[in-house]
Amino acid sequence: MTKKRIFFTGGSGKAGKHVIPYLLAQGHRVVNIDLKPLDYPGVDNLIADITDSGQMFNAMSSYAALDELEPGNGVPKFDAVVHFAAIPQILIKPDNETFRVNTMGTYNVIEAAVKLGIEKIVIASSETTYGICFSDGPTDPNSLPLEEDYDVDPMDSYGLSKVVNEKTARSFQRRSGIDIYALRIGNVIEPHEYAELFPHYFQNPEVRRRNAFCYIDARDLGQIVDLCLEKDGLGYQVFNAGNDHNGAIIPSKELAERFFPGVPVTRELGEHEALFSNKKIREVLGFKEEHNWQKYVKGS
Repeated sequence: MTKKRIFFTGGSGKAGKHVIPYLLAQGHRVVNIDLKPLDYPGVDNLIADITDSGQMFNAMSSYAALDELEPGNGVPKFDAVVHFAAIPQILIKPDNETFRVNTMGTYNVIEAAVKLGIEKIVIASSETTYGICFSDGPTDPNSLPLEEDYDVDPMDSYGLSKVVNEKTARSFQRRSGIDIYALRIGNVIEPHEYAELFPHYFQNPEVRRRNAFCYIDARDLGQIVDLCLEKDGLGYQVFNAGNDHNGAIIPSKELAERFFPGVPVTRELGEHEALFSNKKIREVLGFKEEHNWQKYVKGS
C-alpha cells in the first residue's frame, strides 16, 4: 500500500473525524482543512474557507507542518484530495447559502487540485441525490434498489448541490483525465449511535423511510475512502457508500413492499440486502464491511 500525503477538507465533521483516523492508521499523512481543527494525534490542521478560491490554492500548495521545512526541498506535493467539507443538510443555513457553499466550495477545491496537478480526488456526494430524503412529502423512488445509474432527482437545495457537485467533478475529470470519484454517502452512524438510535429504528421502522433504510458506519467509510485512494485508472466514477444491509430488522423484500408499495424492484435482492445498494463498491473497490449493526445492537 502506497503511503500518501492527503489534503482532506471537512475532517472535523461527523464523518471526517472518523475517516481521518482510519487513514492515519494506514500510514497516510493527512492535512485537515476546516474552519475548526480536529484534535486527534497525528493530524495536521489548517484553518481555511473552501468558498475562497485563493485560500484553496494557497492551502493546497502549503507545508503540512514545520517538520516539512527540514529537507529544504520546497513544499511537497499532495498525492490526493478528499473533499468532505460542506453544510451537511438543509435547515442549518438558508437554502441559497447551502447551495452556494456546497457548490462553490467544491468547484474551488477541485479546480485547485486539477490545476496544481494532483491526480486523485475523492468528493463527498450524498444519498440525498436520490430525491427521497428531503422531499416535500413522502416520495417514492423510481425503482429499487437504489444504484448509481439512477436518474437522480432531488427537490431540495442540499441534494441539488450534491448533484451539481457530481457534474462539476465529471467536467473537471474530462478536461484533466485524472481520477475523480464521488461517494454518495449514506446516513453516517458513529460507534456510539448504535445503542442510542437503532433500538428506536427497529421499533419504528417508518422513521428510516426517507433514508431508504441505509446507513454507513463512519469507520467503514474510512475503508471506502482508502480503497478509492488505492484504486487508480477509473476516471470519473460515482459510488454508493453504504453498509451491506439495511438499518432495519425487516427483510428487504418486505421493506420494499411495505414502505415503497408498487415501486419496481429491478433485480432479486438478498434477504437483508441494502435497498441503497453497495454492490458497486464491493465489486469494483473490494469493500468488505467490518462494522455491521449486528455487532453492536441486538435486533428485536
